[in-house]
Amino acid sequence: MTRPIDLYFWPTPNGWKVSIALAEMALPYRLHLVDIGAGDQFKPDFLKISPNNRMPAIVDHDGPDNAPVSIFESGAILQYLARKTGQFYGRTERDRIAVDQWLMWQMGGLGPMAGQAHHFLKYAPAMNPPNDLPYAKDRYRNETARLYGVLDRQLAEHAYVAGDFYSIADMAIWGWASLWEGQQQTLDDKPHMARWLDMMAARPGVQQGRALAAEKRGDIAKDKTAQSVLFRKGS
Repeated sequence: MTRPIDLYFWPTPNGWKVSIALAEMALPYRLHLVDIGAGDQFKPDFLKISPNNRMPAIVDHDGPDNAPVSIFESGAILQYLARKTGQFYGRTERDRIAVDQWLMWQMGGLGPMAGQAHHFLKYAPAMNPPNDLPYAKDRYRNETARLYGVLDRQLAEHAYVAGDFYSIADMAIWGWASLWEGQQQTLDDKPHMARWLDMMAARPGVQQGRALAAEKRGDIAKDKTAQSVLFRKGS
């Protein structure tokens, strides 16, 4: 009997990657909420699983050689689950290369740039004292726009990000791309990205993963306590 995976999670774009994957793969799991606004990510027990004090993380009690394994970094978790289940990684080595390319594009490009766009456009101006930095706002808004242009051109030629098959790359990218409005982006010139966003949002697995603990998702721009935890030096 398959034992549930322990999921350490908070409802953010990075957390959604894994909650969506678990839903799409029909894997049982136990939810452990990591309230990042309250500092749960710095607790010693969590740091044993995720030494970079970031969620999501998982513990699979049916890991390699039937021994438990803990995994941090959302991209690594997605790759592991795709290999474990044989799902959403394509059928050929060329498919897997394509998936890995776009997964790394999200991990190294879209996630960090869109995250900084959110920070400087929404959160930094609301801090005390306000940090309204026009250069930073323009820098990350423009780079996020460039990346969405890359995505739109890819989706002009393929149904999904890595090709004509749904993959963990789509799961990784969707969470950040779904928040395009908060990044001050437009879809008027990105019809293929808009089509893909609609197609993704219609998937039951995406809906289920996005809905997990949705009531816990707050507005950091208005939460001074969460700001002090998330944006403090060293966090």
